[in-house]
Amino acid sequence: MDRIAISGGAQLEGVIPISGAKNSAIKLMAASLLTDEPLRLTNMPRLADTRFLARLLERLGVEVVEQDGPEGPETVLHAPEIVSAIAPYDLVRQMRASFNVLGPLVARTGQAKVSLPGGCTIGARPVDLHLEALRALGATIDLHEGYVYAQAPRGLTGAEIAFPFVSVGATEHAMLAAVLAKGETVLSNAACEPELADLADCLNAMGAKVSGAGTPIVRIQGVDRLHGTDHAVMPDRIETGTFALAAAMTGGEVRLTGTRSELIDTLLDKMIEAGVEVRRHEDGLTVKRNGSRLRAVEVTTDPYPGFATDLQAQFMALMTLAEGESVIRETIFENRFMHAPELMRLGADISVSGGEARVRGVPALDGAPVMATDLRASVSLVIAGLAARGETLVSRVYHLDRGFERLEEKLGGCGAKVRRIPGNGEVEA
Repeated sequence: MDRIAISGGAQLEGVIPISGAKNSAIKLMAASLLTDEPLRLTNMPRLADTRFLARLLERLGVEVVEQDGPEGPETVLHAPEIVSAIAPYDLVRQMRASFNVLGPLVARTGQAKVSLPGGCTIGARPVDLHLEALRALGATIDLHEGYVYAQAPRGLTGAEIAFPFVSVGATEHAMLAAVLAKGETVLSNAACEPELADLADCLNAMGAKVSGAGTPIVRIQGVDRLHGTDHAVMPDRIETGTFALAAAMTGGEVRLTGTRSELIDTLLDKMIEAGVEVRRHEDGLTVKRNGSRLRAVEVTTDPYPGFATDLQAQFMALMTLAEGESVIRETIFENRFMHAPELMRLGADISVSGGEARVRGVPALDGAPVMATDLRASVSLVIAGLAARGETLVSRVYHLDRGFERLEEKLGGCGAKVRRIPGNGEVEA
């Protein structure tokens, strides 16, 4: 299993281009099931998660072609015919978002058999809301031997769906199913993440009629069919925030390009409060810290536009070096402080009680072997390792490969001393 070795202490100086958003790309890929015409996605990230989903889509009948286009990496998906409406466990278990093929399959073919995704290291993350939304649209749902059997032989029908709590996955799933339903669907208490608006923009370019995406009320007027289109995947706001925090952690000055600063306004406000200089540009932002001590601040994760849970671990890494005590409250997922004990191996002073972590800043961190527990936790350890004295060795970095494209290359281009050690123990050149 690969590891990443980091020799800490170097300031970051340079430019980092931001990739397309993983959390948007995988839902856009699922939208290819809704039409028999090609869907061309540009600004596509090349990640383990997109490869996992591509394999599943190919099993269902989608032709997937990755190529370098005039605008960079792109993927063309074409499903002239659905050859199978079965998504097996061995593929769905590799990535929870694969479950979102259920709605498009039912909408297009009238039936589907999709494995339940199973548990997750950061919490149960049940799919009940997904299934209730499909039931509301008229699908018959049966659970048997770990699989969801969904049927709507006469097609789906629009409905009013009020989510009992905000769920990004359930909102996206309902949108993907409702675009081909008869009549109007209204989603209330919908998630407001910008990835929802990106999905709606793509669906509308395919001929759908979606309005209000990115607000708590989404209206979808069903259409008979969708057609192909070209769509550019939005910038990855979590990657944007992660590299912004890395620059703040190490000091120096880094410009992030190909992104939009407003996607992470809540994070940037907290970084400025902590003493980091932030300059916004038309194509991104610049983060600068001249070596002065950071100030401790409090954050509480909330649904968008609140502080993103997917940036909580990285922000905790930053606070390990801040003067004073910061309080970090996690309200989205249980079990999402598993990175805290690993940060403590580097010398951080952290205490966790339930959904609250108290981080008392220390003057310096020291490198040590650490182990990643999930995607965002793994990159928080990399960020901490960049600022730690000596070498930090991060194990189980397959988590990183799920969500960060060319991480070592991007950091190395700004002066970081980061190298990947393949599973055979030999260091790559």
